[in-house]
Amino acid sequence: MNNNLLKGKRGIIFGALDNKSIAWKVAQHAHSEGAKFVLTNAPIALRMGTIDQLAKETNSKVIAADATNMEDLDNLFAESIKELGGKIDFVLHSIGMSVNVRKGNQYYEQNYDYTMKGFDVSALSFHKVMQAAWNLDAMNEWGSIVGLSYIAAQRVFHTYNDMADNKAVLESIARSFGYHYGVRKNVRVNTISQSPTDTTAGSGVKGFDIFYRFSDDLAPLGNASADECASYTITLFSDYTKKVTMQNLFHDGGFSYMGMSEESMSNYLNDSKK
Repeated sequence: MNNNLLKGKRGIIFGALDNKSIAWKVAQHAHSEGAKFVLTNAPIALRMGTIDQLAKETNSKVIAADATNMEDLDNLFAESIKELGGKIDFVLHSIGMSVNVRKGNQYYEQNYDYTMKGFDVSALSFHKVMQAAWNLDAMNEWGSIVGLSYIAAQRVFHTYNDMADNKAVLESIARSFGYHYGVRKNVRVNTISQSPTDTTAGSGVKGFDIFYRFSDDLAPLGNASADECASYTITLFSDYTKKVTMQNLFHDGGFSYMGMSEESMSNYLNDSKK
């Protein structure tokens, strides 16, 4: 449904790798709602993914930028403002990776060089993106910046590894920078704590399939899809949420507030009888 919620707005969307990406879905929804935006990702991700297809579909320009590199980010904001014809109204930060997870290192046996790399990409980059925008005064009044998080930032999920720490810091950055950006320019900053989602990155977590089924069973409304997350993100970019800031907003079908469901208990009892 097209309601022109973002008509006349300009944005930057980080992290659209392929058509399974939440950022990809957000771009499609933003386009249908009347927004203009720039797509961006790290150079290596641009080579691996299919973002050019999305750029063609949404009539958007792709600008390569390493979100951990301040020079790249300064150039990204400057070029985006030039390309879009004005300051930025919304930013999506959909970036995350753990080298420890990729290498199969357990949480208690981390390679700290890998840990710091994952921290820089997954969490500190959120601060860097906002600091670059701040320094260039790149955001419009009442702009919106959104990062994607997960419940493992606040609860233990044993296979989520150091990504849990990264997401916890991401949520803290949203609160802290959200205060300063709100005072300075009424810019709001939030994170969305999304259900387990079958993206290229998410499915790389060990035991993801079991993880996904457990969450889907426990959540009263079931897991939220990437497309549904995109719809929710659009509301945060819109003027209908101008006073929502510094929040970690759960978009997970109710999973985060559950203890045990009838279905999950039934599955456990059935397994215990085998």
